[in-house]
Amino acid sequence: MSSLALAATPGLSAGGEARVAAIDWAMLETALALGVTPVAACELIRFRADAIEPEVPESVTDLGLRGSPNFELLQLTRPTLILTSPWYAQIAPRLEAIAPVFSHAVYTGEPPFPLAVAGMHALAERLGREAAARAAERAAMQTLESLRARLAPLRARPVYIVQIGDARHFRAFGPDSMFGNVAALLGLENAWTAPTEFSFAAPTPLERLAARPEARILSVGPIPPGAAPGLRRSVLWNRLTPVAEDRFEVLPPVNPFGAVPAALRFARLATEALERMA
Repeated sequence: MSSLALAATPGLSAGGEARVAAIDWAMLETALALGVTPVAACELIRFRADAIEPEVPESVTDLGLRGSPNFELLQLTRPTLILTSPWYAQIAPRLEAIAPVFSHAVYTGEPPFPLAVAGMHALAERLGREAAARAAERAAMQTLESLRARLAPLRARPVYIVQIGDARHFRAFGPDSMFGNVAALLGLENAWTAPTEFSFAAPTPLERLAARPEARILSVGPIPPGAAPGLRRSVLWNRLTPVAEDRFEVLPPVNPFGAVPAALRFARLATEALERMA
């Protein structure tokens, strides 16, 4: 591809090097999965604590909050492409004034893993990294197939995938979530068949977990310090059959609204936890 053609391709400089800035975390993960290190991204301290993978190099500039990034700092990083999603449509005009914008929706109410893969290929095409996207998809599918085979003996029991909010409530991940979608790809039955119930205030009472006493429960991310003592004292919690029979485990943090890397991290951690319960 000539330098003239590269310069005419939104997202690439005349030297062929992308200077990508990521507002959305799923798009940040996607860029890193393609081997592209962004010049800037949002809420990196929290991303490193809550998402863990993929690792974000220290060279990446932290732009602050995703919903209200530091636009002046963003402009100083001289991005050639800004990665976002429809969640941040309200700031799109300000982003577009700085650089071309690539927006991709992963969470639409449909199973998100195929949308994350599609977004990876779309971004790769924009950046001229199609081979990297094909390799990343191939590796992801091989990993999922390997984990699916390991879980084959453990499929008899359904699995609740939750986040504990407080001593009385939890967030539930349904088939429309990345975790629920990945569980299905692993051949697991999601005990929660309703849509995902996820909000800042955990909306679902613990007694809903009694509906499938034969299930296992995976809680993603640490239990809040304020909730743990209450759970230990809770008669309801301790009488839940999965809890009483040691079919409950807490997973390390995983980005619940991530892309392919988050999907693979959850798949690996869930498989290891379920094998420990066997």
